[in-house]
Amino acid sequence: MSESTNLREPHAQLVMAHGWLLRGRIWQPLQQQLEPQWSCWAPDLPGFGSAQRPPGLSPTLPAYGRWLAQEAKARAAGGPLVLLGHSLGGSVVLHAAALLGDQLQGIVLLGCGGGVYQRRPFTRLRQVGCALSWFQGDRRAARGLLLNSTQRRAVAGLPKLVSQLAMPSLWVGGDNDQVMQPLYVRHLAGYAPDHQIEVIPGAGHLPMRDQPVALAEVLIPWLQRLASPRS
Repeated sequence: MSESTNLREPHAQLVMAHGWLLRGRIWQPLQQQLEPQWSCWAPDLPGFGSAQRPPGLSPTLPAYGRWLAQEAKARAAGGPLVLLGHSLGGSVVLHAAALLGDQLQGIVLLGCGGGVYQRRPFTRLRQVGCALSWFQGDRRAARGLLLNSTQRRAVAGLPKLVSQLAMPSLWVGGDNDQVMQPLYVRHLAGYAPDHQIEVIPGAGHLPMRDQPVALAEVLIPWLQRLASPRS
């Protein structure tokens, strides 16, 4: 594709969904690598950071997926979209993807994998979720999302969601990630019809914060094959 063709095409809005107990500003180091060529929006998910959870928004992955799809559509104003999700935010992105149709150019999943129910680890996670007295955000949202995402039905349903993706997906893991090991990233990515897997050497669970340059070097070429950056 020629440069002149790129300049005529609308750029894709990058919408970034953070992980559990985090907030949108976790993406700032990566945004600095992408902007101004790429337009980035990294909101606080409802109930996290400074964002209030609307009373009618249930703390479940499908409900948060609908919220993200609606907000992304409004932000893009009819233009193309690419969704990026980190960890639990990746599950939110997977639920949003089917609601965006052809407007969605692709999705990026960071530290997101699994699809295999593991009773003991998930039981420990739920115990952690019940002890959030220190958390400053919406504890009901935090607990609800954790409980919802670690239920057997939700975990078992992830491969089906991934297999139904109608757009390219990029899956990024860190070879030093102790939360979501590359083995589990590869497992879930394998269900996607059109996917690419990248493992960043030395990266942990927060590559957007700790290794933004290395992550951008993986991300930008993939984005350029999907949609044009801002001219």
